[in-house]
Amino acid sequence: MSIYKISLLIYVFGIFFHLSIAKPVIQIEQTQFQVPILIGKPVNPVLRIKITIEGTKPHQLKALSLQTQGTTAIQDLNTVEVYYTGKDTLLNKMSTALKLFGKKANPKANITLEGDTELNPGIHYLWVTCRLTDQANLLHKIAFQLEDVHFNESTDVRITDRPIMEQRIGIAIHQRMENGIHTARIPGLAVTPKGTLLAIFDARRESSRDLQGDIDIGLRRSTNGGQTWEPLTIAMDMGKWGGLPEKFNGVSDACILVDKNSNTIYIAALWMHGIIDKDGQWVKGLKENSDHWNHQWKNKGSQPGFGIKQTSQFMLVKSTDDGKTWSKPLNITKMCKKKDWWLFAPAPGNGIVLNDGTLVFPTQGRDSLGTPFSTITYSKDSGKTWQTAKRALNEVATTECAVVQLADRSLMLNMRANKNKGEIGSNNGRAVCVTRDMGKTWTQHPSAFHALPEPVCMASLYKHSFMDPGKQRHLLLFSNPNSKTDRDHLTIKVSTNDGQTWPQKYWVLLDEWKGRGYSCIAAVDEQHIGILYESSQADMVFQKIAVSEWPEK
Repeated sequence: MSIYKISLLIYVFGIFFHLSIAKPVIQIEQTQFQVPILIGKPVNPVLRIKITIEGTKPHQLKALSLQTQGTTAIQDLNTVEVYYTGKDTLLNKMSTALKLFGKKANPKANITLEGDTELNPGIHYLWVTCRLTDQANLLHKIAFQLEDVHFNESTDVRITDRPIMEQRIGIAIHQRMENGIHTARIPGLAVTPKGTLLAIFDARRESSRDLQGDIDIGLRRSTNGGQTWEPLTIAMDMGKWGGLPEKFNGVSDACILVDKNSNTIYIAALWMHGIIDKDGQWVKGLKENSDHWNHQWKNKGSQPGFGIKQTSQFMLVKSTDDGKTWSKPLNITKMCKKKDWWLFAPAPGNGIVLNDGTLVFPTQGRDSLGTPFSTITYSKDSGKTWQTAKRALNEVATTECAVVQLADRSLMLNMRANKNKGEIGSNNGRAVCVTRDMGKTWTQHPSAFHALPEPVCMASLYKHSFMDPGKQRHLLLFSNPNSKTDRDHLTIKVSTNDGQTWPQKYWVLLDEWKGRGYSCIAAVDEQHIGILYESSQADMVFQKIAVSEWPEK
């Protein structure tokens, strides 16, 4: 046998020998998701670790080493924990597989969490979580990365690299079942002349369901830019009006408007008294144990006319003490609803004050055929009387909307369009119209039905003016689930040309997971905007963003 053949045999034998004694490979993938990290929430998901055990024998996981590069301030963190979730990819607190890996760790630049968990061959998931301090800065960000994984014996561990993702800090304004309230829904946000932030929402006491139900308009105030919030108060509650239980006197879909000229704050909401059944008849004899239900937007749940047993009512409360106390509800249905309309309601979110002092609420309704439409309702006498414009679009059914005044003093109405349901092509987009005569006539905007995709959901539109530096700038801000199919990827978009374009370089993704998707933007001060939204992480979340994130280019 030649030397060449002998060498070849030795080489091949060496390969087989190496393979026979090679260490089993453990593959590790780390993934971070853009979801808010919340003050007031004990378990915040920051990093998912996927471990794939190859071979035939189990391994003991002994420790995880993490680093926090990208975290603005370690002092924002209270504790760090790791949970083992088995084969469940989600951090589900109800999962039987969920268990704590090791002990809580104190925050620092490099963290090692020790534990002892047996991992059988196959796929396993762990979640790195954190709890924030109550003083965590709302402008700061959190980032974690896995550096090493330790097992009970020498093992070939391969960890995939990933770009560092910075998650934004927020605060949970309401978590499910908090304050004896089952669910908070439908956000509205405004700032008063004193700089107080007012966050409003449906306080749905018994279930997450829409009207009819025991629903009041809840309110929380912040006097320090959203860093902390006063306890929940109730701004509108119809009680046991007309002898019916509170579950048959719900109010919902609130819109807040701050008149800085008179220091008066208005909240409009829709009141539903009793039940109008699917045939349009008011149900008699309702008691506390009655289980009747209907929705004002479904079938004949609200009807033509003005009476409380005919149609849902447009209600208004006001505050003149910075949102601390509120007037008794005033019914303005006859002022702003046409008799033959089936329904007239506020559009949830916030209203505006025009340059000439006119107060404007975005509104919505169902016309004489029951077809949904969007419009505005306004007052030119400081809220004494109100009138409603013509519908913005005749050919498309629209509902929840938001209004701003553009640089040329025209009004832009951005609307939820029913035609987008199931439309995943280039024709999916928010309906957008403009009026220059307070809604006597409307013109479709060039961006309509293509520029701002939606899964058919409420959205927010807000104009923010500020000095930067020594020069006045105007930003148009828009927020909604940035998807054509699902209420996920809650995103803020910015236009610097009055809504003509919305460049992707200005987009800010806040929450990529699925939630209910409603949101409302308002100024915190000149240099910061705030957003209140329905998040995947809590019923109602507030986050704060510096306008310097959108530099003029």
